[in-house]
Amino acid sequence: MEYQIWNNDLLAWSIALGIAIATYIVLHGARALLVRRIKAFAANTTTWVDDLAARVLAATHPLFMFAVGLYTGSHWLALPPKTVTLLSHLVVTALLLQMARWGDVAVHSWVQFYRSRRTGADAAATTSTAALGFVARVFIWAVIILMILDNFGVNITALVASLGIGGVAVALALQNVLGDLFSSLSIVLDKPFEVGDLIGGVGLV
Repeated sequence: MEYQIWNNDLLAWSIALGIAIATYIVLHGARALLVRRIKAFAANTTTWVDDLAARVLAATHPLFMFAVGLYTGSHWLALPPKTVTLLSHLVVTALLLQMARWGDVAVHSWVQFYRSRRTGADAAATTSTAALGFVARVFIWAVIILMILDNFGVNITALVASLGIGGVAVALALQNVLGDLFSSLSIVLDKPFEVGDLIGGVGLV
């Protein structure tokens, strides 16, 4: 009589483990190869988009690749439906967290790039973009957390409605501050005038 674990013999577990390890190695190697190729390409260009792509891709966490490997290997096993559903939820959660990490790194890298070019020349612009980057990163993580809760079957309709009402209340309470913030961001992004221009007869310094 063959020894079995959760209705699968040792051969099935060995094959599933091998598939998981092979998947992880392939994903890890593909990430390293793509990052190396993109960095080599970025060294010969002046744009920052390829550098950003390399940073975002390099932020792919090993645990995410390991989770994908385990999920791939689990298809070789005869698992109960509840276990299969749980694994599906877990791998989707890992994907969502990885997407949040990619977005976070992308926003952080963009802010760093912008500040490296503007520091000393426009301190107000760097401060405004840092605030904008923080808001963007909070928004990304908030959306991902809501998606994770929804993935596990949590009814987020009431939560979203509560957050919407709370957001309106905060916006009304801080409307002057938010108005000034968005006005400064509009000036920073649109650049309607530069240092040295005259506004109402007063020169900018």
